[in-house]
Amino acid sequence: MKILVDADAMPVKKEIVNVAKEFHLPVIMFADTSHLIDDGYSKVITVDKGRDSVDMKLVQYVKANDIVITQDYGVATMVLAKQAFAMHPNGFLFQADNLDQLLFERYLSQKSRRAGIKTSGPKKRSKGANHLFEFEFRKLVQRVYFMIK
Repeated sequence: MKILVDADAMPVKKEIVNVAKEFHLPVIMFADTSHLIDDGYSKVITVDKGRDSVDMKLVQYVKANDIVITQDYGVATMVLAKQAFAMHPNGFLFQADNLDQLLFERYLSQKSRRAGIKTSGPKKRSKGANHLFEFEFRKLVQRVYFMIK
């Protein structure tokens, strides 16, 4: 069991590392060359800039029962297909029953933007959101950790 992180623009890297240390789990952060990551704990895999280059490299490393932290619905879909777990930095688990809805909402937003309709962006991230993520992430790690032991 390992933790893999789609680290480009990931707001909860510190929280991920804190929980991983508690359970002595390895963390692998994936980022492109425009992001420098050095937290003293994680292994960092750097890939060339390019559309989906980080995503494809991350998915190559995923094995059953790994935990992936990503904001990308496509990555989450591929992770679930490998019998691993995918969590959003807002603290919710991606699952087959919610991915269809999330992908449909993303499609509608893209369609609206192409039609010139202004959509609101995400709200500014709060410390509370980071605490919620850490709480939910710890619960997931405990569940998977004891499930495979």
